[in-house]
Formats: sequence, C-alpha cells, structure tokens
Amino acid sequence: MKRARRALTAVLALTAGLLGGTAATAPPAAAVTAPVAFTAEDLDTWQTNGIVWALAESGGTVFAGGTFSTIRPPGVASGGTGTRSAVNFAAFDAATGAPTSCSLSFTRTTGTATVRALAVSPDGETLYAGGYFTAVSGVAVNGLAAVDIDTCAARAAFNPAFNATVRALDVAPDGTVYAGGDFTTVRSTARQRFAALTPAGALTPWTADADLSGRAVEVTEDGEQVVLAGDFTAVEGTNSHALAVVDSGTGALEHAYPTGFIPASAVVKDLVTDGTGVYAAGEGMGGASFDGRIALNTGDWGQRWRDTCQGANQALAVYQEVLYSGHHTHDCSSMGWFPNVERKHFLAQGVNDPTLLAWAPDTNEGTGEQLGPRALTLADSGGSAFLWAAGEFTTVNGSAQQSLTRFGTGPDTGAPSTPAAWVSSETPGSVNVRWQASQDLDDGNLTYAVYRNGASTPIHTTTVYSRPWERPQLSWTDTSVTAGATYSYRITASDGRNTSALSTARSATAAGSADVYAARVRSDGASLYWRYDESSGTFAADSGGADDGGAYVSTPSYRQTPAAVPGSSTALGLNGTSEYVYSEKRHARPDTYTVETWFRTTTTSGGRIIGFGDNFGTGQGYFSRNSDRLVYMTNAGQLGFGTGSVRAGNQATLLSTRSYNDGAWHHVAATQGANGMALYVDGAQVGSNTVTTALNTTGFWRVGGDTLTGWPSNPTSAFFAGTVDETAVYPSALGAAQVAAHHALGTGSGGEESSVTVPASEDSYVNASATGTNYGTSTSLAVRGTSAYLSYLRFPLPAAPSGTELTSAVLRLRTTSLSTAGSADSFDVVPVTGDWTETGVTYANRPALSPTVLGTLAAPDAVSTDYEVALDTGGLDSLLGSTTSVALTSAGTDALWLWSGEYGTTEYRPELVLTFSPS
Repeated sequence: MKRARRALTAVLALTAGLLGGTAATAPPAAAVTAPVAFTAEDLDTWQTNGIVWALAESGGTVFAGGTFSTIRPPGVASGGTGTRSAVNFAAFDAATGAPTSCSLSFTRTTGTATVRALAVSPDGETLYAGGYFTAVSGVAVNGLAAVDIDTCAARAAFNPAFNATVRALDVAPDGTVYAGGDFTTVRSTARQRFAALTPAGALTPWTADADLSGRAVEVTEDGEQVVLAGDFTAVEGTNSHALAVVDSGTGALEHAYPTGFIPASAVVKDLVTDGTGVYAAGEGMGGASFDGRIALNTGDWGQRWRDTCQGANQALAVYQEVLYSGHHTHDCSSMGWFPNVERKHFLAQGVNDPTLLAWAPDTNEGTGEQLGPRALTLADSGGSAFLWAAGEFTTVNGSAQQSLTRFGTGPDTGAPSTPAAWVSSETPGSVNVRWQASQDLDDGNLTYAVYRNGASTPIHTTTVYSRPWERPQLSWTDTSVTAGATYSYRITASDGRNTSALSTARSATAAGSADVYAARVRSDGASLYWRYDESSGTFAADSGGADDGGAYVSTPSYRQTPAAVPGSSTALGLNGTSEYVYSEKRHARPDTYTVETWFRTTTTSGGRIIGFGDNFGTGQGYFSRNSDRLVYMTNAGQLGFGTGSVRAGNQATLLSTRSYNDGAWHHVAATQGANGMALYVDGAQVGSNTVTTALNTTGFWRVGGDTLTGWPSNPTSAFFAGTVDETAVYPSALGAAQVAAHHALGTGSGGEESSVTVPASEDSYVNASATGTNYGTSTSLAVRGTSAYLSYLRFPLPAAPSGTELTSAVLRLRTTSLSTAGSADSFDVVPVTGDWTETGVTYANRPALSPTVLGTLAAPDAVSTDYEVALDTGGLDSLLGSTTSVALTSAGTDALWLWSGEYGTTEYRPELVLTFSPS
C-alpha cells in the first residue's frame, strides 16, 4: 500500500504529539536499538494456504491479496481446525492479526485467478485491487477492481477491463489511480504496461508506454510525478531500464535511467517513498547484476546511496527514517558486510545511510519461486504501529507460519542468546575472560555483566554494539587475582529489558609465571592467536589481544593432547571432510603478513591448513570464490604456500621438497612483504621468491578447509585431516630469527640444546665438458677435479634461538646407486661468493668461490651410502638468519655422484643439520 503508508506516519506523529512524545521514538517498552522501531518477535497472525502477493492498510484493517483459497488461525496446520474459505483475498485486524468480517472472492472463468496489487485511496474509502481475475464475489471486473471499504463490496461501475495482469498500483492525492503490469490495452485502448484511471474507472489520456512489464508505481507526495519500475528497457521510446520518472499529468518522461544504472540483467520489483526520497528494490541474476536497494533523491532524482547486496529484493517499507526490506539476501561482501552465507529475509537500514541495522527476524524460502517475503505494509491501530509482511514463506523465526506475519513496536520479549565464554591465565597477576557477542535479532546495544566465583554482583560490565551476523569477540582482564588461586566466571547479556541466562561457568588458575611461547607470539605482534583450548561450542577465543575470535564449524575434536608446545594448552582435531575454523571479523586486504601454525598428520589426501578467503559459510557450497595467502598440504605431504588468483592465472607458489605427513608435530610459517614470499618449516626456510603481490580482496582467515582448485599439486581433499595448534596471524613479515625462535620455544628448546634440519632449497652441478649445459633438474650431483664437475647447494639458515649459539653443523649427503658413484678422493666444502640459480647455472657462468674450507669429505667410496661432513661453525655463525650457498670441489680425478634435491626419496636429499646449545 502507498498512500496509507504516508497517512500512517502522520497519524502516529499526531498521536505521539498528543502524548507529549515524538514519532521518531519507539515506545519505551520496546527495548529495541534506535532507530529500529519494530521488535523481531513475530505476533500471532492468521495465515493462508498459498502465496500472498500484496498488502494494504486502512483504518486499522490490513488487506491481503494473492493466490490462496483458505485462511486459518496461527499454529494450525493447513486444513486444520478453524480453517475458512478465502479466495485470493482476506482482511485482518491490524492489532490482533485475526480476520475481519470483510470477505471477497477474486475469481476468473478460465485460468488461475490471483491478486497482485492493492492500494487505498487518499480518503480511505476505496481499496483498489489489481491482478488476474474477471470477477469479485460475482461482480464482473477484469484485472482491476474498486472495493468500497465500508461495505466490503466491489463497485460494479468500475471495470476498466485490462487485457493482462495488473501487478502494481498507487493512488495520487487527487484520486487518480496509476497501474502497471503486463497489459497492452485498457478498455481496448492501447496502453503499454502503464495506465492511469479516474476514481470512477475511466481511462485518462495519460500515457507512459513501456516495452516490458511494469512491477511498481509510486506517486510522489506532491502528486507531480510518478516513478515507474519493472522489467522494461524503454519508456516512451527512450532508453530507461527498470526505472523512470514521468509527469503525473501527461506521462511525459522527466528522468530516464539508461541501461547500466540498473544492469540489463536486473529488474526493480518495488518502490516506496518518504517524501524526500524514493527507494527501489532490485532483483537480478549473477554477481555483476543488481540485487540490492537504491535511494533516490526526489529533488534531482539522483542516487543518494546504493547497496549492492545480492538476494532478490521484493518489498520495501519506510518508518521513522528506517527502510525495512523483504528478500532472500545472502551476500553483502561488496558492502563489506556478511559474505555468501545463509539467506536473510528481513533487513533494515537508514534512509540516509545504507549501513545495515541490528534487525533481522527471518522466514524460510517457502513455496512458489522460494523467495520468502513478497510484500510489506505499515498499519496503525489505536496509536500502535505494526509492520505486516507477506509472501511465500512457511516459517517465521523458525516456527510454522504461512505467508503472513507481523511485527509490533513492543514490548520486546526476546532475550539475547547466552554468551559463549572462555577464560585463561597466561600472564602472572591476571585472568583473561573472553566471549563472543550474543545474538539478538532486534537489539544492537547489549550490556554484558561478568560475575566471578558465583557472586550476585558483577565484577565488570560493558555495553557493545553488534549485529546478528556480526558478533565480535569481547574481552576483559581480571587483574585482582592471586597466583595459584582458581577463579570461576559467568556472563550475561541484556538488551535493557531482557537478560540472557548465565553462561556456562569457566575456570582458570591464576598463573604464577608467564607462558613463554604465548608471550613470544604476542610480543611479536600477533593480531590473531587461536590456542584451541575450548572444550565445546562454536567460539574459538583469540588470545592475541585484538579480539579476533573465530568460529568452529561441524564440531571438531576439542582439547586434543599432546599439544604442540609445552604447557597446559591443548590442540584441535579436524576430520578432513567438514570441520574447520574461520575468523568472525572481515579483514581488509593484508599486503604484509605472516601466517603460522603447528600441525601433525598422516593424511595422504592433503588439504588446506590455513589461508585467506572471501567467504566463511558451511560446507562445500560455501567455499571462497576468491582465496589465497594459503598454506596447504599435497597428497604426498609436501607443503605449499600460494598467493594470487587462480582465475587470473597470476599465482605464485612455493612448494617444499620434503614431506611432513609423518605423524609428528611440525611448525609452519609463511610470510609475504616487501622482500617477497618465504616459507618456513620447523624453523628453517624451505623456499622463497620476490613476489610482493597477492589477491585484492577482503576476507576471513580460515583453518582446516577452503577451496584448493587450481593450485599446484592440488590435493584430493580441500579439508585437512589432522591436528592443529597455536595458529597465529601477524600484520608483519616475521624474520627468519623470529620464526626459528618460535619453533625452538615450541619444541621446548628455547635456551636449551636443539637441532634443526635444513633441506637444500636449491642444488645443481656444472660440467667443464659441457660448458653451456644446466643440470638443475637432474636427480644427481657430481664432483671431480680433472674434467671438472662442481656442485652447488643453497640453504636458508635459521637464526639461533634466543639464549643459544651454533655449536655444530653437519652436511649430510648420500651417494647414488651408480656402480661408480663412490670415490677414493677427498672433497672440500667451501662458501660460494658469487650469484647462481638452480635453473641457470652452467660451467660457463659458474659463481666465484671462497678459498675458505668449511669441511672435508674424505674418501666416500661406497655407493648408496650416507656420509656426513662436519663444518666449521665459525664460518657459519655470521650467516645465520640468511640464505647461503656452499660448493663441493675436488682436485682429484675420481668422480663422486650424489643424490640431489630432485631425487624422489626425501631422506636421500642433501640437508644441513644445525645444533644450538645454551650460550
């Protein structure tokens, strides 16, 4: 309904004035967060057995039209007790939701009759009904009827005879009725999709012909202009797609919206005005279409704002400067809000700001086209406002209710959800209390009270704004604790009128000393730090200080032991088929970052360990469309670190040569920054490049699962089967020394003796008899003095863990199975001082070498045998924390053949074993 919406605002404003209040403020009992006026609790309302397409209101009565044959009480199944006949039309008391005595039947002689549009005259005496019918309770009318509201009877003299369905109606202040739809004639006179009639039903000269269907008409409050909406691409021969503004007297086009303002793949389904603006509801197909809402200024018909959420908008209503909408919105990523997840069927936003407000009652998709709500209207009864909704839905807020529902201004009876909380103590003198913001469908401002040790008075309170789909982690640190004492905490959430139940009691013993590993992660600046200590639920607490909490999906295995690092913390088990964790916060594109986690697995199906994506949903259907900054495991157990776009073909990937699916705990860190990408495993760098770019998308951090399609050595599974622990994300690229220190502390070796095995990241050999040949892809290395062979190996050396120094360095090599692989000669290991690459080095461009001998391999004369070369630690000390190269040289004539890093058996490849001891 159109005019009654404006009338309702005036009535409520007058009522509020008489009561000494203001129409812009909801009744005090509501407890909803302004500017929202309606609670999310649905009120008892009669229902239909089919789709309700249209609503209108007059004098406290709500009229409903659609495609149905009966109505029934709330809580009653279709055909159950109390069911009444109602053929495509019913009237209800706005305040009670019960039917009135007004009963009309909209029928036709052939085909399926339906009512698609309703509007009330400015004087409140006439209800106009449009659709596809030929009679109203026996009175012959074709497509558009005028019903006397007082007598509930169709006026026989009003029969303009449309030749096809009428889908839209509005009535001007002077009583002129504007119609839109599929028709091409009215009373056998040509009118293409839009027409105007007098209150008596006579066709006026007004002409605004369109080439395709009209879906909505809206007369401006001054009656000077009519806004048209629908499927059309032209009005009066001029390109204007889905929207147009015409003169109310002549139909002349006053403002066109050429195709592009509304994409060709979209239409506009509804219009509503509040005087200063007209608001349009879009329905499109595809991500590049338009499925959101637009606000137009009536002064110049320019765009005030546009939201680009996706979800087939069908219905709009404006009340107290809030735009309420009905749809099945599922993706607001383009606005920086929720990604492509479960559909939401009601939303609200300010008329001057498209930001979504904290209001989200819900329906299901329902029957028919399964779009949920189809119509909204405002109603008034006794000075109380109601928002009525209609459509295809069969449930409202999770309970059975078909096609009709309504919401009032209070009192609000719905309490916020019980907070999900967790507590821990990692620093002497404090206990950290962390919880996820509660869900409340109509209150943004919620007050949280923290109770300690069963006290009736809270030790801490805080008020925070959140939305049903945006529930951040909240935290508070209790510093009034004694080391060694145990403290218990419970939390409630209140909207000012209703209070949740107390959360499950969570206890922690106040630490007497710092958790060394956690302290180092935080001191290095982690912005997200999940320790996986929760015992149940969906809340994954962030221990990093930025309140970047996560959500567990599909109930993973909690509190797995042994954990990766020393202490009382536990790990998280993932099944490899459906379980993962995602960050609740949407993050701006991270250009410089580090992702870090511990893992252990024996999987041969690979999977995503950690990464960044633009969706967080549930299940395979909700994988990210845009995803990178990821660490994954191949089926063979190798680790990959990738950035860039699969679709754009600009991926950059680092892939380890070793496999790590051996059932042991491993530490992985991947960094990207100004110096490029680096991949570290167990404290040592295993790969790097100079790529500084990544996918330009906002998104969410995910652990345990997301798309891997198109990445090198793409594994069988996108989900990771194994155990993860101590996941952290940093807004900086950690250095090699920091990564090595984390690994050392995690293995319990910080300040103690520890060993790190570093595989060669590159290796090759050169041949004096083939000076231009590169052997970088060979599975062998060769060394000889006469008719020289020289071999080169590159190692990313970690920094010494804090409190330690390098005390041993051993180069491990293995001779090949070639019968002549062994040698009676001696071979020196020397530093390489020149530049070389695995795929580019030849004898002709071989790098310069240092005369310093780091170690000597004497007479490795056996084939298929492991050999070790002890290296001078003094020559390596200054190189720790950097990437360095060594060469194998000889002055002899007997060649030595060794397996290279390209050989298939990981254990046979060259590696450097470094031992660090307390300094």
